[in-house]
Parts: sequence; C-alpha cells; structure tokens
Amino acid sequence: MKRTGTASTRGLGATVLAVALAAALLPGCSNDTTLTIYSGREEELIGPLLEKFASSTETEIDIRYGDSADLALLIESEGDSSPADVFLSQSPGSVGFLDEQGLLATVPAGLLEDVDERFRAGDGRWVGLSARQRVLVYNTELVDEGELPASVLELTDASYRQKVGLAPTNGSFQDFVTAMRQIEGDDVARRWLEGMVANESPTYADNLSIVDAVARGEVPMGLVNHYYNYGYLAENPDAPTRNHIFPGSDVGSLLIVSTASVLASTDQQEDAEAFVEYMLSRDSEEYYAEEGFEYPLTNAVDAADELPPLDSLDAPDVDIDDLGEGLEATTTMISQSGLL
Repeated sequence: MKRTGTASTRGLGATVLAVALAAALLPGCSNDTTLTIYSGREEELIGPLLEKFASSTETEIDIRYGDSADLALLIESEGDSSPADVFLSQSPGSVGFLDEQGLLATVPAGLLEDVDERFRAGDGRWVGLSARQRVLVYNTELVDEGELPASVLELTDASYRQKVGLAPTNGSFQDFVTAMRQIEGDDVARRWLEGMVANESPTYADNLSIVDAVARGEVPMGLVNHYYNYGYLAENPDAPTRNHIFPGSDVGSLLIVSTASVLASTDQQEDAEAFVEYMLSRDSEEYYAEEGFEYPLTNAVDAADELPPLDSLDAPDVDIDDLGEGLEATTTMISQSGLL
C-alpha cells in the first residue's frame, strides 16, 4: 500500500492560491489501478480501517489526509482531472458543497438503503457512515452540574467570559454554525459568534485539544463532538471531564454525520463502490462504535455501551443537505465575526 499525506490550511475560506499549492504538493497516483481516497477523517482515527480494506481486498490505495473543507476545495479546483476516486468527509457540509458542484456520483441504491434516510443525501450522492453529537464538555471540579446552560445560545452571557473553548476552523463547528443559521436565522448566528468573540472565548486547533485543556483546568468547558471525551476518558479514567447535552433539541446538540462518496470523475467505479460497501460493513461499523465511540448508522451494530442509544438522543431536526449549501456563507460569517 502506498500512502501520502497533506498538510493544509484550515477552513473553506482558504484562498485559491493555497488550494493550487496544495494540489502541486500532492503527487498523482503512479498506477491507474490504484484507488485514491481523499480523507477528511484523521489518519489516527481511520487509518487502521483503510489498511484492513487494502489487505483484505488486495486493493492498492493512495490515501491523502487533510481537513475536509480543504479537500473539498481541492477536488473542486481539480474538477474532472481530480485523481480522487472516493471522498471521506468528517463534515456533511464539505461533501454537500461538492454535491452542489455536481462532482459526485450516485451511491448504489443497495448501499443507501442500509442507512436511515436522515443520514444520507436526498439525491443519493453521499451516504453517512457514523454520527457524532455536539456537546459541551466540562470540568466537574470547576463547573457545578446544576449551573450548566440550558442552551448553547446562553454561552454569550458575560458569566461565561473566557470560559468556553472553541475550534472555529473545525468542520464540525462550521456545520454547527450552519445549523444555527438554518434553525435560528443569520442574525442570531451572527450575534452568537460576535458574542463569543466579545467574551474572549479561547480558541483551539481541534476538539481533542479542547478536551485536553478542559481536563487540565486551562478552560472550564468547551464545545466539541461527544466521542472525544469518551476516548479521552478511556485513556484517562480519572479525568474530571463530562459531556453536557443541551436539552430540548437545542442546536448545540446537533447530530453530525461522517460521509463517504464516489467522485463522478472516477475511472475506478467498481472499486470505489466496493470501498463504500466495506465502510458500511459490520466490521467497519463495529470499529466506529468500539474504537471511536461514534454512532454506527446501519441497523447491524449498536453504539458502545457507554453511550445513550442513537434513537434516544435529543437533537434538533436539521436538513443535512442544506449544511453543504450554506458552508461558504458560514465560513465567511465566522471570519467576519473575528473568531478566525
């Protein structure tokens, strides 16, 4: 197996020049039979599963890791000449962006039917693999459970000044803001972002950095995806960190899906579809549940025992397809707020 990686700037608002430079740094596949996978999911998280696919199917794969939004921009810039056959996205917003550009092929109906229609594209051009819920992770030694906010919108109050860690360049955060725009409207979303800036909310590179900072007491709480704290506690069982789920289908409890899609320009259609099928297999779904504490999206596998069942989660009703349509406007709004 041959593997390459990318280091990229963050956010869908990266310049065209940055995208062009990234393309120049990514060597093309040397073998026309190689399946090229652009992965917005981290190598540490997804790498072992991709290696297992390669070895079990004797398929040569070329993996290019990067931020989901940056990779989506790269694919758009490459167009029909993109070497990518498959796109794995951490964010439905990024894959929705490519769908809007007409760059994705239809996933076979038999694979789409394995996943609830809430977690797949309405036009069949991407399918969800796993789900994560947005939560507020907090330090139990610094925050009284009874004082936790009832809504993510309350975090702009002066009482939370410098107390809430954010990862504004993270795709999941951007999807959350897009969902806020969808549910609450642009004015509310803009005021919330500006309020978090006014509160001097500490910013971090990613969700895991926030969990680690909360565990150390550097910041009392932070907005993350649920599984980061479960993974942290698995390695640090005495850590004083817990997840708070905002009640009442609050936008702060958004469910976000990771996705798989096949590029319309691929000349490896059969292998690409076989890869998507593998990513929805029982073995893969068990991997999401047991290794990553994520929610599997087929009926074949249950979530880890530590997690509440997927169908019991109090999450807002959001049109996932619309997350892609609003991503560019969201990153502009985040940048204009001063958070980036």
